[in-house]
Amino acid sequence: MTMKTAALLLLSLLGAPQEAKEERPAPDLSEEKYGPHERNVLDLWKAKSDAPTPVVVFIHGGGFLVGHKEYVKPALIRLCRQNGISVAAVNYRYSSQAPFPAPFQDSARAIQYLRSKAKDWNLDPARFAATGGSAGGGMSLWLAFHEDLADPKSEDPVLRQSTRIQAVVAVAAQISYDPRWIREHIGGRAHEHGAIEKLYGLPPGERDTDKAHRLYEEAAAITHLTKDDPPVYLTYEGPDNPSDKAGAGIHSPKFGEFLKSEMDRLGIPCEFKVGPDTIESQVDFLAARLKKR
Repeated sequence: MTMKTAALLLLSLLGAPQEAKEERPAPDLSEEKYGPHERNVLDLWKAKSDAPTPVVVFIHGGGFLVGHKEYVKPALIRLCRQNGISVAAVNYRYSSQAPFPAPFQDSARAIQYLRSKAKDWNLDPARFAATGGSAGGGMSLWLAFHEDLADPKSEDPVLRQSTRIQAVVAVAAQISYDPRWIREHIGGRAHEHGAIEKLYGLPPGERDTDKAHRLYEEAAAITHLTKDDPPVYLTYEGPDNPSDKAGAGIHSPKFGEFLKSEMDRLGIPCEFKVGPDTIESQVDFLAARLKKR
Protein backbone atom coordinates (compact mmCIF):
# COMPACT_ATOMS: atom_id res chain seq x y z
CA MET A 1 0.00 0.00 0.00
CA THR A 2 1.44 3.35 -1.01
CA MET A 3 1.50 6.38 1.27
CA LYS A 4 -1.07 8.08 -0.96
CA THR A 5 -3.45 5.10 -0.82
CA ALA A 6 -3.06 4.87 2.96
CA ALA A 7 -3.81 8.56 3.34
CA LEU A 8 -6.94 8.27 1.19
CA LEU A 9 -8.09 5.25 3.20
CA LEU A 10 -7.59 7.13 6.47
CA LEU A 11 -9.53 10.11 5.15
CA SER A 12 -12.38 7.83 4.08
CA LEU A 13 -12.52 6.26 7.54
CA LEU A 14 -12.34 9.54 9.41
CA GLY A 15 -14.51 11.48 6.99
CA ALA A 16 -12.79 13.97 4.73
CA PRO A 17 -13.23 17.56 5.83
CA GLN A 18 -16.17 19.15 4.05
CA GLU A 19 -16.10 22.50 2.36
CA ALA A 20 -17.35 25.21 4.68
CA LYS A 21 -21.07 25.76 4.18
CA GLU A 22 -21.89 29.20 2.85
CA GLU A 23 -24.08 31.17 5.22
CA ARG A 24 -27.13 33.00 3.98
CA PRO A 25 -26.72 36.75 4.54
CA ALA A 26 -29.31 38.63 6.55
CA PRO A 27 -31.97 40.09 4.26
CA ASP A 28 -32.51 43.81 3.94
CA LEU A 29 -36.19 43.17 4.52
CA SER A 30 -37.39 40.16 6.51
CA GLU A 31 -40.89 38.67 6.92
CA GLU A 32 -42.39 41.44 4.82
CA LYS A 33 -46.16 40.91 4.52
CA TYR A 34 -47.40 40.83 0.94
CA GLY A 35 -50.87 39.45 1.71
CA PRO A 36 -53.29 38.64 4.53
CA HIS A 37 -52.32 35.02 5.30
CA GLU A 38 -49.60 34.21 7.82
CA ARG A 39 -47.55 32.56 5.05
CA ASN A 40 -47.84 35.60 2.79
CA VAL A 41 -44.36 36.85 3.70
CA LEU A 42 -41.15 37.46 1.77
CA ASP A 43 -37.51 38.35 2.37
CA LEU A 44 -35.57 40.73 0.13
CA TRP A 45 -31.85 41.07 -0.47
CA LYS A 46 -31.09 44.29 -2.33
CA ALA A 47 -28.24 44.67 -4.79
CA LYS A 48 -26.22 47.84 -4.28
CA SER A 49 -27.00 50.21 -7.12
CA ASP A 50 -27.86 53.83 -7.76
CA ALA A 51 -30.21 52.74 -10.56
CA PRO A 52 -33.24 50.47 -10.04
CA THR A 53 -32.21 46.83 -10.03
CA PRO A 54 -33.74 43.74 -11.62
CA VAL A 55 -35.22 41.14 -9.28
CA VAL A 56 -35.11 37.35 -9.13
CA VAL A 57 -37.99 35.89 -7.13
CA PHE A 58 -37.26 32.53 -5.50
CA ILE A 59 -40.32 30.26 -5.05
CA HIS A 60 -39.57 27.22 -2.89
CA GLY A 61 -40.50 23.63 -3.67
CA GLY A 62 -41.95 20.95 -1.43
CA GLY A 63 -44.94 19.49 -3.26
CA PHE A 64 -47.10 22.46 -2.22
CA LEU A 65 -47.22 20.84 1.22
CA VAL A 66 -43.92 21.73 2.89
CA GLY A 67 -41.00 24.07 2.33
CA HIS A 68 -39.93 27.57 3.20
CA LYS A 69 -38.35 30.66 1.70
CA GLU A 70 -35.20 29.74 3.63
CA TYR A 71 -34.60 27.08 0.96
CA VAL A 72 -33.05 29.87 -1.12
CA LYS A 73 -29.35 29.09 -1.62
CA PRO A 74 -26.84 31.61 -0.30
CA ALA A 75 -24.88 31.28 -3.54
CA LEU A 76 -27.89 32.43 -5.54
CA ILE A 77 -28.15 35.57 -3.41
CA ARG A 78 -24.42 36.24 -3.58
CA LEU A 79 -24.05 35.74 -7.32
CA CYS A 80 -27.18 37.66 -8.19
CA ARG A 81 -26.11 40.65 -6.10
CA GLN A 82 -22.65 40.52 -7.66
CA ASN A 83 -24.45 40.93 -10.98
CA GLY A 84 -26.53 43.84 -9.71
CA ILE A 85 -29.68 41.75 -9.24
CA SER A 86 -31.82 41.84 -6.09
CA VAL A 87 -33.30 38.59 -4.76
CA ALA A 88 -36.66 37.98 -3.08
CA ALA A 89 -37.68 34.67 -1.47
CA VAL A 90 -41.36 34.05 -0.82
CA ASN A 91 -43.59 31.78 1.20
CA TYR A 92 -47.07 30.88 0.00
CA ARG A 93 -50.06 28.99 1.34
CA TYR A 94 -49.71 25.22 1.32
CA SER A 95 -52.34 23.24 -0.54
CA SER A 96 -53.32 21.74 2.83
CA GLN A 97 -54.25 25.28 3.93
CA ALA A 98 -55.87 26.37 0.68
CA PRO A 99 -55.93 24.21 -2.49
CA PHE A 100 -55.23 25.33 -6.04
CA PRO A 101 -55.19 28.08 -7.18
CA ALA A 102 -54.10 29.55 -3.80
CA PRO A 103 -50.34 28.72 -3.91
CA PHE A 104 -50.12 30.03 -7.50
CA GLN A 105 -52.10 33.17 -6.71
CA ASP A 106 -49.87 33.87 -3.71
CA SER A 107 -46.73 33.61 -5.84
CA ALA A 108 -48.30 35.97 -8.36
CA ARG A 109 -49.30 38.41 -5.63
CA ALA A 110 -45.75 38.41 -4.22
CA ILE A 111 -44.50 39.62 -7.60
CA GLN A 112 -47.24 42.24 -7.74
CA TYR A 113 -46.37 43.41 -4.24
CA LEU A 114 -42.69 43.75 -5.11
CA ARG A 115 -43.63 45.78 -8.19
CA SER A 116 -45.87 48.01 -6.06
CA LYS A 117 -42.81 48.77 -3.89
CA ALA A 118 -40.41 49.25 -6.80
CA LYS A 119 -39.86 52.96 -6.27
CA ASP A 120 -39.40 52.60 -2.50
CA TRP A 121 -37.01 49.66 -2.78
CA ASN A 122 -35.05 50.71 -5.90
CA LEU A 123 -36.38 47.85 -8.05
CA ASP A 124 -36.98 47.87 -11.80
CA PRO A 125 -40.55 46.65 -12.44
CA ALA A 126 -39.69 45.86 -16.06
CA ARG A 127 -37.00 43.32 -15.15
CA PHE A 128 -38.37 40.48 -13.04
CA ALA A 129 -37.47 36.78 -13.17
CA ALA A 130 -38.48 33.74 -11.13
CA THR A 131 -36.71 30.57 -10.07
CA GLY A 132 -37.42 27.50 -7.99
CA GLY A 133 -37.18 23.75 -7.76
CA SER A 134 -39.90 21.16 -8.33
CA ALA A 135 -43.20 22.81 -7.32
CA GLY A 136 -41.42 26.17 -7.12
CA GLY A 137 -40.12 25.68 -10.63
CA GLY A 138 -43.55 24.63 -11.83
CA MET A 139 -45.10 27.79 -10.43
CA SER A 140 -42.31 29.90 -11.91
CA LEU A 141 -43.13 28.46 -15.35
CA TRP A 142 -46.84 29.00 -14.76
CA LEU A 143 -46.20 32.67 -14.00
CA ALA A 144 -44.01 32.99 -17.09
CA PHE A 145 -46.62 31.56 -19.45
CA HIS A 146 -49.91 32.63 -17.89
CA GLU A 147 -51.65 35.73 -19.17
CA ASP A 148 -51.17 38.78 -17.00
CA LEU A 149 -53.28 38.58 -13.84
CA ALA A 150 -53.23 42.34 -13.28
CA ASP A 151 -56.64 43.86 -12.61
CA PRO A 152 -56.45 47.58 -13.48
CA LYS A 153 -59.85 48.20 -11.87
CA SER A 154 -59.08 46.51 -8.54
CA GLU A 155 -59.53 48.50 -5.35
CA ASP A 156 -56.36 46.78 -4.12
CA PRO A 157 -53.37 48.67 -5.59
CA VAL A 158 -51.22 45.53 -5.40
CA LEU A 159 -53.57 43.62 -7.71
CA ARG A 160 -53.27 46.37 -10.32
CA GLN A 161 -49.64 45.40 -10.87
CA SER A 162 -48.43 43.04 -13.58
CA THR A 163 -47.61 39.39 -12.86
CA ARG A 164 -45.54 38.92 -16.03
CA ILE A 165 -41.87 37.99 -15.74
CA GLN A 166 -38.98 38.20 -18.17
CA ALA A 167 -37.09 34.94 -17.52
CA VAL A 168 -37.24 31.66 -15.57
CA VAL A 169 -34.76 29.17 -14.17
CA ALA A 170 -36.66 25.99 -13.28
CA VAL A 171 -34.96 23.09 -11.48
CA ALA A 172 -36.48 19.58 -11.71
CA ALA A 173 -39.78 21.26 -12.51
CA GLN A 174 -43.08 19.87 -13.67
CA ILE A 175 -44.81 21.59 -16.59
CA SER A 176 -48.20 20.07 -15.76
CA TYR A 177 -50.03 18.89 -12.67
CA ASP A 178 -52.75 17.30 -14.77
CA PRO A 179 -52.70 13.59 -13.83
CA ARG A 180 -54.02 12.72 -17.30
CA TRP A 181 -51.15 14.54 -19.01
CA ILE A 182 -48.57 13.04 -16.65
CA ARG A 183 -49.91 9.51 -17.23
CA GLU A 184 -49.66 9.99 -21.00
CA HIS A 185 -46.33 11.82 -21.28
CA ILE A 186 -44.32 10.65 -18.25
CA GLY A 187 -45.72 7.17 -17.76
CA GLY A 188 -45.59 4.66 -14.94
CA ARG A 189 -47.36 5.83 -11.80
CA ALA A 190 -45.91 9.35 -11.69
CA HIS A 191 -49.45 10.72 -11.96
CA GLU A 192 -50.28 9.08 -8.62
CA HIS A 193 -47.92 11.29 -6.62
CA GLY A 194 -49.73 12.26 -3.43
CA ALA A 195 -48.94 15.95 -3.81
CA ILE A 196 -50.94 16.15 -7.05
CA GLU A 197 -54.07 14.78 -5.42
CA LYS A 198 -53.70 17.12 -2.45
CA LEU A 199 -53.02 20.15 -4.66
CA TYR A 200 -56.63 20.30 -5.80
CA GLY A 201 -58.32 19.22 -2.58
CA LEU A 202 -61.03 17.33 -4.47
CA PRO A 203 -62.95 14.45 -2.91
CA PRO A 204 -62.55 11.09 -4.71
CA GLY A 205 -65.88 11.42 -6.51
CA GLU A 206 -64.88 14.70 -8.16
CA ARG A 207 -61.42 13.83 -9.50
CA ASP A 208 -62.63 12.86 -12.98
CA THR A 209 -65.26 15.52 -13.56
CA ASP A 210 -65.42 18.55 -15.85
CA LYS A 211 -64.73 20.73 -12.81
CA ALA A 212 -61.56 18.77 -12.02
CA HIS A 213 -60.42 18.80 -15.64
CA ARG A 214 -60.73 22.58 -15.79
CA LEU A 215 -58.60 22.87 -12.65
CA TYR A 216 -55.98 20.47 -14.03
CA GLU A 217 -55.70 22.44 -17.26
CA GLU A 218 -55.52 25.81 -15.52
CA ALA A 219 -52.72 24.61 -13.20
CA ALA A 220 -50.58 23.30 -16.08
CA ALA A 221 -47.94 25.77 -17.23
CA ILE A 222 -47.81 24.08 -20.65
CA THR A 223 -51.49 24.94 -21.20
CA HIS A 224 -50.64 28.65 -21.21
CA LEU A 225 -47.51 28.62 -23.39
CA THR A 226 -47.66 31.11 -26.29
CA LYS A 227 -45.05 32.58 -28.63
CA ASP A 228 -44.74 35.83 -26.63
CA ASP A 229 -43.51 34.08 -23.48
CA PRO A 230 -40.04 34.62 -21.94
CA PRO A 231 -36.85 32.53 -22.19
CA VAL A 232 -36.48 29.54 -19.88
CA TYR A 233 -33.56 27.60 -18.40
CA LEU A 234 -34.51 24.02 -17.45
CA THR A 235 -32.23 21.75 -15.47
CA TYR A 236 -32.74 18.20 -14.16
CA GLU A 237 -30.30 16.21 -12.02
CA GLY A 238 -30.66 13.06 -14.10
CA PRO A 239 -33.01 10.18 -14.83
CA ASP A 240 -36.07 9.89 -12.61
CA ASN A 241 -37.59 6.86 -14.21
CA PRO A 242 -41.30 6.13 -13.88
CA SER A 243 -42.00 2.71 -12.38
CA ASP A 244 -44.64 0.72 -10.56
CA LYS A 245 -43.99 2.86 -7.48
CA ALA A 246 -46.59 5.60 -7.00
CA GLY A 247 -45.06 9.01 -7.73
CA ALA A 248 -41.81 7.74 -9.30
CA GLY A 249 -40.86 9.97 -12.20
CA ILE A 250 -42.33 13.21 -10.86
CA HIS A 251 -38.97 14.93 -11.50
CA SER A 252 -38.38 13.22 -14.83
CA PRO A 253 -36.44 15.14 -17.51
CA LYS A 254 -39.30 14.16 -19.83
CA PHE A 255 -41.10 17.25 -18.52
CA GLY A 256 -38.22 19.39 -19.74
CA GLU A 257 -37.87 17.54 -23.05
CA PHE A 258 -41.50 18.20 -23.87
CA LEU A 259 -41.31 21.89 -22.95
CA LYS A 260 -38.05 22.36 -24.84
CA SER A 261 -39.66 20.88 -27.96
CA GLU A 262 -42.69 23.18 -27.67
CA MET A 263 -40.59 26.29 -27.04
CA ASP A 264 -38.31 25.46 -29.97
CA ARG A 265 -41.39 25.12 -32.17
CA LEU A 266 -42.55 28.60 -31.09
CA GLY A 267 -39.09 30.12 -31.44
CA ILE A 268 -38.66 30.91 -27.73
CA PRO A 269 -35.13 30.51 -26.27
CA CYS A 270 -34.95 27.48 -23.97
CA GLU A 271 -31.85 25.95 -22.42
CA PHE A 272 -32.33 22.35 -21.30
CA LYS A 273 -29.79 20.44 -19.22
CA VAL A 274 -29.72 16.98 -17.67
CA GLY A 275 -26.96 16.17 -15.19
CA PRO A 276 -24.64 18.28 -13.04
CA ASP A 277 -25.34 21.98 -13.18
CA THR A 278 -24.12 25.08 -11.35
CA ILE A 279 -25.78 28.11 -9.83
CA GLU A 280 -23.17 30.17 -11.70
CA SER A 281 -24.61 29.00 -15.03
CA GLN A 282 -28.13 29.72 -13.87
CA VAL A 283 -27.27 33.22 -12.71
CA ASP A 284 -25.38 33.88 -15.95
CA PHE A 285 -28.59 33.04 -17.82
CA LEU A 286 -30.65 35.34 -15.61
CA ALA A 287 -28.17 38.19 -15.79
CA ALA A 288 -28.11 38.03 -19.59
CA ARG A 289 -31.92 38.16 -19.78
CA LEU A 290 -32.28 40.91 -17.19
CA LYS A 291 -29.78 43.32 -18.69
CA LYS A 292 -31.23 46.76 -19.35
CA ARG A 293 -32.01 47.08 -23.03
